[in-house]
Amino acid sequence: MARTSEPPARFARELLKGNTATVVLAILAEGPLHGYQIAKEMRRRSDDALQLGQGVLYPILHRLEHRGLIQGEWEQSTGTPSRKRYLITKPGLAELRAKRSEWAAFSVAMAKVLDAKGGGR
Repeated sequence: MARTSEPPARFARELLKGNTATVVLAILAEGPLHGYQIAKEMRRRSDDALQLGQGVLYPILHRLEHRGLIQGEWEQSTGTPSRKRYLITKPGLAELRAKRSEWAAFSVAMAKVLDAKGGGR
């Protein structure tokens, strides 16, 4: 994706709040990642418009793991601390499919409302 010279859009916290789990699932659908890599990928894919700190991301990961939508695996390596790598589960993929469908319908409805003629009366 080519970067533009425009500054990244900033969104109201409420817009991102209800959708962060879906964003995490979409990123993990591409393959397993560590928490830091998830945050980095979220920033990259959104041209820096979507950014989450560790204080927000890790509770989301723990909730998704508790719900069985993702699975965490500890990765041991020599000379570095062990890190938890997250991967999406079959129920997580089903949840992602449902959320994508819901988002598509919501986006169409919002576009109809926002693009309606005569809205500036």
